[in-house]
Amino acid sequence: MSEPEQSSQRRISEVDPRELFLNRELTWLQFNRRVLHEAADERNPLLERAKFLAITSSNLDEFFMKRIGGLKQQLGAGMTELTVDGRTPRQQIEESYVLVREMVKDMQSIFAALKKELRAAGIAILAYDELTARERQGVRDYYYQNIYPLVTPQSIDPAHPFPFISNLSLNLLVTLKYPQDGEMSMARVKVPVGPAAPRFIRIGEKNRFVPLEEVMSHNLDMLFPEMEVVSCEFFRVTRNANTEKNEEHAEDLLAMIESELRERKFAPIVRMQTYRGMDPVHRGRLAAELGLDETEDVFEIDGFMALRDLWEIHGLDFPELKDTPHHPIDHPGLQASRKVFHMIRESGAILLQHPYESFSTSVERFLQEAARDSKVRAIKMTLYRTESESRIVDYLIDAAGNGKQVAVVVELKARFDEAANIRLASRMEEAGIHVTYGVVGLKTHAKVIQVVRQDFSGLRRYMHLGTGNYHAGTSRIYSDVGLLTCDEQIGRDTTELFNYLTTGYTPKRNYQKILPAPKICKRALLARIEREIALHRPEQPGLIQFKMNALDDMDVVKALYQASQAGVPIDLLVRDTCRLRPGVAGLSETVRVISIIGRFLEHTRLYYFRSGGDEEYFIGSADAMKRNLESRVEVLVPVESPDLRRDLRAMLDIQLADRRTAWDMLPDGSYVQRLPETPEQEKGSHQLLIELAEKRQKDITRLRKRKSKHFGGRNLR
Repeated sequence: MSEPEQSSQRRISEVDPRELFLNRELTWLQFNRRVLHEAADERNPLLERAKFLAITSSNLDEFFMKRIGGLKQQLGAGMTELTVDGRTPRQQIEESYVLVREMVKDMQSIFAALKKELRAAGIAILAYDELTARERQGVRDYYYQNIYPLVTPQSIDPAHPFPFISNLSLNLLVTLKYPQDGEMSMARVKVPVGPAAPRFIRIGEKNRFVPLEEVMSHNLDMLFPEMEVVSCEFFRVTRNANTEKNEEHAEDLLAMIESELRERKFAPIVRMQTYRGMDPVHRGRLAAELGLDETEDVFEIDGFMALRDLWEIHGLDFPELKDTPHHPIDHPGLQASRKVFHMIRESGAILLQHPYESFSTSVERFLQEAARDSKVRAIKMTLYRTESESRIVDYLIDAAGNGKQVAVVVELKARFDEAANIRLASRMEEAGIHVTYGVVGLKTHAKVIQVVRQDFSGLRRYMHLGTGNYHAGTSRIYSDVGLLTCDEQIGRDTTELFNYLTTGYTPKRNYQKILPAPKICKRALLARIEREIALHRPEQPGLIQFKMNALDDMDVVKALYQASQAGVPIDLLVRDTCRLRPGVAGLSETVRVISIIGRFLEHTRLYYFRSGGDEEYFIGSADAMKRNLESRVEVLVPVESPDLRRDLRAMLDIQLADRRTAWDMLPDGSYVQRLPETPEQEKGSHQLLIELAEKRQKDITRLRKRKSKHFGGRNLR
């Protein structure tokens, strides 16, 4: 873009904030619409489209649980303050609901089209009345043997209070009467979808399925013998997940989190979904019993409820209807025959790129060797999310059993993983691991491991610092980077960090390389943006490039506007929420905002500054969000090796040039998907990064073979 003329610029302080900042909720809904587009995009394999529809549905559930739940709490507290973009809580809910209702309508339309295509491909999702009499008997027998014992009907009458309705549950509202009695009664029956009861019941041997709720609704005589079923209607509820308490006054943080989890089960309901055509009286009664505004909080579905359960269909064994299987390569710098610590020490630093490179043979291997290496003296680690059956935790327990000092900072308040983290913390404490819960009032979101080892020259610290959670499952579907290093100063910095996390004591700590939040990170980012402005010259232009999940910090957004007004080119790869408006005349003409939506979930955080030719690259856990920079413990770490910087540059350039999975944001906050112009551009950045990782592996293999041949086949170390 050309440099904006000085006369067209406006002082940031004089611009109406409503023009500067987009709304967080509405920009997130735009993101979910981009995910939904992948379900409609016929260039994607059929079962991958079903997956994207399931993700869209799951995302929308979480939006109501977290974002709408929070806005409703603000309403209940009588808050009327405007957001920086000029909206009250009420306005945000109303505008969000307009977009949600449009999205739900499109989701059902896409699902209807997908069902037809799936059937043509040999996967049929049937209505109960499409089954033959023999098939109905077969599914009735299956239901009676395998699911019926799990079902508990609950009466709704003066003798039985309205039953508790669990979050995200699918329910039958059954109206009944005795044949000789005109008086009606009602009952609620929960559809027990879960590990013991799939949502889609297979019919016979082929890939033909009928939804569980339809089987239940057509076999109610089992639950209500000798009664006449007048009607059977479906509904589903979503509860508020915002139940966090003020931990500063908690005497026992673990007990407080357990209390929060209990309260979340009974938290207020924020949404009810029904199928179109529900009896208005029944609908009104349900809304009243659940404490909802019938005109606002009830969402009618014309199609199929809880599309998130399409994950079951995606799991079917139809490889031809899915993406080509991706198998992460072993990092070419981590040879299986050598100790990981020796390879880190020789290289100085190793950059990991997941899911392109294996998590198990890099990060998990790092911890596994640390647990067994007789020279390792201590392991320190932060743990935000991991699997319930985690090899990471197994290795930490092994390390403690082998006499090493092990300290783990567990974040108990990781949303929706609180119960799992409590169990893991208890298990580790029982094994003798020193478990702490971080700093009061701050979530520990940093991803850091430190291993202290007795090397030949004395104690040396080996670190892993990354952008993603220590979770093997998500490492295969989230796009993240990590750094294995034994840099002496980064080692001293991470020791300071762990001392802070385990004590909460906050003197002035002397960090030389890492940028921790909340004390330093935001201030450092703002200072570097200012420096880019100062160094920018037409003959040597500046450049700022950020890659992150979300951008909503007002100070960072304002600083980027100022940099753009100074003519600094700015590229922002932002997965979902972005409150900055790009391409506004006199304000952000040099800014591009790009969102990548593809096979993997973009999760990398990367900050680049050209800095007058003295380039800086930082990776880490922090998005440019107010909560991350001011209310969480985060870490950004510099990547200093020229070779590793080239790898990061290649990743950025590939994504910025993507014409298959990239979307450009327009000044009004809407997005336009890029379209390939040549056959070479048909590949999205995720596919190109897969191929680039494979090329790195092949290149290093060829190099080793040549060296081995040159040295007579001797093992090279």
